[in-house]
Amino acid sequence: MSLHRVTIRLVAACFFVVAPATAQEPAPLQFTVTYDAAITDSFSGRVYVMLGSGRIEPRFGPSWFNTQPFFAVDVEDWKPGTPLAFNDSALSFPRPINELDKQDYGIQAVMRRNLDSPSIGRGPGTAYSEVVGKQLDGASTGELRLFIDQVVRPSRAYVDTDQLKFVCIRSELLSEFYGRDMFMEAAVALPQGYHDNPSRRYPALYVIPGFGGDHRGAVRWGQRLIRSDDAGIVTIGLNPRCLTGHHVFADSANNGPRGQALIEEMIPHLEREFRIVAQPTGRFLTGASSGGWSSLWLQVTYADVFGGVWSIVPDPVDFRDFQRINLYQTGENMYVDETGNRRAIARRGDKPMLWYDDFAKMEVVQGPGGQLYSFEAVFSPRGPDGKPMPLYGRETGEVNTDVANAWRKYDIGLVLKENWPTLESKLTGKLRIFAGEKDTFYLEGAVRLLKQTLDELGSDAVVEILEGRNHGNVADRALGQRIHQELRAVFDTHHPQYATSTPQDAAP
Repeated sequence: MSLHRVTIRLVAACFFVVAPATAQEPAPLQFTVTYDAAITDSFSGRVYVMLGSGRIEPRFGPSWFNTQPFFAVDVEDWKPGTPLAFNDSALSFPRPINELDKQDYGIQAVMRRNLDSPSIGRGPGTAYSEVVGKQLDGASTGELRLFIDQVVRPSRAYVDTDQLKFVCIRSELLSEFYGRDMFMEAAVALPQGYHDNPSRRYPALYVIPGFGGDHRGAVRWGQRLIRSDDAGIVTIGLNPRCLTGHHVFADSANNGPRGQALIEEMIPHLEREFRIVAQPTGRFLTGASSGGWSSLWLQVTYADVFGGVWSIVPDPVDFRDFQRINLYQTGENMYVDETGNRRAIARRGDKPMLWYDDFAKMEVVQGPGGQLYSFEAVFSPRGPDGKPMPLYGRETGEVNTDVANAWRKYDIGLVLKENWPTLESKLTGKLRIFAGEKDTFYLEGAVRLLKQTLDELGSDAVVEILEGRNHGNVADRALGQRIHQELRAVFDTHHPQYATSTPQDAAP
């Protein structure tokens, strides 16, 4: 070592001893996001920074019952390499960035680029960063940089088997509405022996999944429910997923002619491709939750098309009890009741687990695809800004009476009451509705009102509130067996040439 180097080190050492240290003030947390030019040359839309604390990537949130903090910024013509700052001006849930609790997080940035997926981080084309693990403190962490360079690839093509077929068709009606190619999907489960007798035809049970579900999950759920592989029934799962959430197969100003496309395009296609009876007495419906509402809506709206419905724990079927809120009552508020107490939107037993105000504010950050936004996308008129008109103010919870009145045409109880002279004969023997006594999402109240309406109308509809049941345990093996037996009874009566008997018919 030379003397020169030693001298420099000594001088430096003396400098640090003599010179006072300058303390750097802690800076509030700020995320700075950039993205790779390979993704796109410009992006307009919503960008997110999402946090998590488990093994699941944060981009797969938000979770309803365990919502982690997340933040969003809307951009216009954002260029690659241009820093995008997330600070206290960003949309945030549950609190602004500088109020983030000190904790270890997994952190991920997301560009939402898919026009058809209700999920922030799952749709093909969506871009995202690697997950960064770090302890964050909103008051003092300073800048954290995130780089988006990953893209969600399209799922592998569905592979047909002898017993399970996947269907995807272009919808002329929906393509015209959206001004781009739009497709409809279904999954078809064929019963045992389907390929053995080419002259035999079968009943079709159309299964609609709940919120977040698709045709793949629907057909699996339907098969488990009625054990369809040995029931002599073709089970068809339908896909209701769209950008705004769940379109419930109802024609609407925001989602387009979803019901019409099902009736005029998808069902005729399926009846050409598979040996299912192309008559009302060969078409049946079921579904749970949002799928329960959808199936009941289709049966009531297209009473001549379908031969019966088993609607399970449906979303609100009477808007005088929209999860305990009377939408037609002047001065109603979604966030607090008449005594000023917060309204719960979900419970476990008797204990509230989610609150309406928190849930709604979470969806403000999420954007399209949330459950409450999904209701507005179906039921509300389109506003001057091209978006569904909000039912209530997101800050105050106050219900907009004009919008609530526009929802009346989707109030199933009201539709039945106002159109009963026309519908009575068409729906005789076709309506079966089931709910739990303590539904997790407070849906049993609307079912009770619907039962009261149907009783007053003199309908033979079967409406049952099952004691001790909640949202998740109504669709059990006993109900599945009952659906199978009741469906077969209707079908076999009208089509005795295709009647069948299976061991399940006599199972306890």
